[in-house]
Amino acid sequence: MWKTILRRILLMIPQIIILSILVFALASLMPGDALTGMIDPNISPEQIAAMREKLGLNKPVHERYIDWASKALVGDFGRSWAHKQPVLSIIGQRIWPTLWLSLLTVIITYAIALPLGLFAGRYQNSFFDKAVNFYTFFSYSIPTFVLGLLSLWFFGYTLNLFPTRGTVGSGVTPGTIQYMMSRLEHMILPALVLGFLGTTGIIQYLRTGVIDAKTQDYVRTAKAKGVPENVVFRRHIFRNSLLPIAAFMGYTITGLISGSIITERIFTYQGMGQLFLTSITGRDYSVMTALVLLFGLMTLLGTLLSDIIMVFVDPRIRID
Repeated sequence: MWKTILRRILLMIPQIIILSILVFALASLMPGDALTGMIDPNISPEQIAAMREKLGLNKPVHERYIDWASKALVGDFGRSWAHKQPVLSIIGQRIWPTLWLSLLTVIITYAIALPLGLFAGRYQNSFFDKAVNFYTFFSYSIPTFVLGLLSLWFFGYTLNLFPTRGTVGSGVTPGTIQYMMSRLEHMILPALVLGFLGTTGIIQYLRTGVIDAKTQDYVRTAKAKGVPENVVFRRHIFRNSLLPIAAFMGYTITGLISGSIITERIFTYQGMGQLFLTSITGRDYSVMTALVLLFGLMTLLGTLLSDIIMVFVDPRIRID
């Protein structure tokens, strides 16, 4: 088992190097640079050239990449031109709201998807199964921004059940119970939207897994021995049908950490997705490249996490 995990970690090293090269190359190909649109028009061209020389923007691409990668290894991604702060400090401020939102979204997603997928597969072709299929069709077909705006209008403005914008209420003292409750209130509606949209794949995979498991020989043998149906379903069908869910659980968790740009934009939730969008529109290259690199690392970590989960769930893939 540990050999499998170590092997996957070692394979990530060249992937991270290639990812960093691609991120820096794509950022270099974008029009303009960090000074574009940020310079006083009264500054002379000589002063602008001196600033670019001081920042190293006139160096060849490979030298700029080496400088950027060497600093990134120690956590130095430069300073944000828009926020006038170190990039790592800005990301540190925004990552916690996204982490809490992601945790709540994962809980909501699996709390909805697991029972619906299990019982839809167990009672195949029943009215409940048809209702679940309609639910998955609807959740798959509705765009994120449509569901977000409808939820904002109905639950926020019409029923006035949840806050409609921001991550915390104004005038709340950090560290208090009121502060934590305000954070939770601001998270519920975006988490419900993300959770609703994230249940489709899990329900379908789980439903298909249950239906396939019911036809296996070990299930028929257990039933022939007189094992109660509930026991067969709980001990044999349920565990084996979870294998496809475990295969992409890591992707689900780390994908949510990167934030949902559309959902965070609709609810003006100050997380990673909102920061990424503002960094693009504001040409904040240092923040943008750091976030793209971070999102790529999250994808690689999601792959690793999925493999680790599969090692524990399915012993057949372990390497001794």
